[in-house]
Amino acid sequence: MTDKVYVEKSRESGVSSNMAVRTCSLSVDTRLPESALHSQVRGVCKALLRKWAEVDDSKISVSKVTGGISNMMLKAEVDSENEKDLQPVTVRVFGPDSDAVIDRDRELQAITYISSAGFGAKLLGVFGNGMVQSFLVGETLDHLEMAKPEMAKLIAMEVRRLHELEVPGSKEPQLWHDLYKFIDRASGVSFEDSKKQKAYETISFDNIRAGVDEIKAISDRLKSPIVFAHNDLLCGNFMYNEDEGTYL
Repeated sequence: MTDKVYVEKSRESGVSSNMAVRTCSLSVDTRLPESALHSQVRGVCKALLRKWAEVDDSKISVSKVTGGISNMMLKAEVDSENEKDLQPVTVRVFGPDSDAVIDRDRELQAITYISSAGFGAKLLGVFGNGMVQSFLVGETLDHLEMAKPEMAKLIAMEVRRLHELEVPGSKEPQLWHDLYKFIDRASGVSFEDSKKQKAYETISFDNIRAGVDEIKAISDRLKSPIVFAHNDLLCGNFMYNEDEGTYL
């Protein structure tokens, strides 16, 4: 077990982000049967959360939650009248091979920093193939809800606030680098299923790359400010707390 600081304190920002995050080498295998999977999740929580270390496994319940796009999301909570101060947590297990297209060190640095600014869940710990975060109360949106004018206005306000943050790290645009990486990975895929392979072979990755090149050239001419952005604002990545009227 080690403690690691993922971000440095920014002098220019009023947000305090100098926090240590516990890490462990344990992993969670999402291919396991539910009982074995849940056992591994309990082990991760007890290793990373100091107050959970002595809690009996039988008192920790684990359930799958919705909202994850490329990751498996699980809720862990302590079922005991004597442990009311132990809040439930979200265990986020990274999707298979997702590290090939996602810079996890950069992601962890950003999550630690932006959570201290009031965005999303607080990062509590990092394990071999995922992270433990505070559990957020809210409902994920669907595409119809996102299209409502009142919802769109609230989302725009939160996105603007995110774009105004000064997050430590490279100020070079990462979007194009990531898009080209996605294309390179996708162009080397093959399927054992003949129908899937036939459909896959109709895709022209040269045309997709040319389209990205064109959009990048237009973007470069605009000389817009480079800001920290989410870049994956799907409805499943938004949570709305109706009681508080806030987006998470």
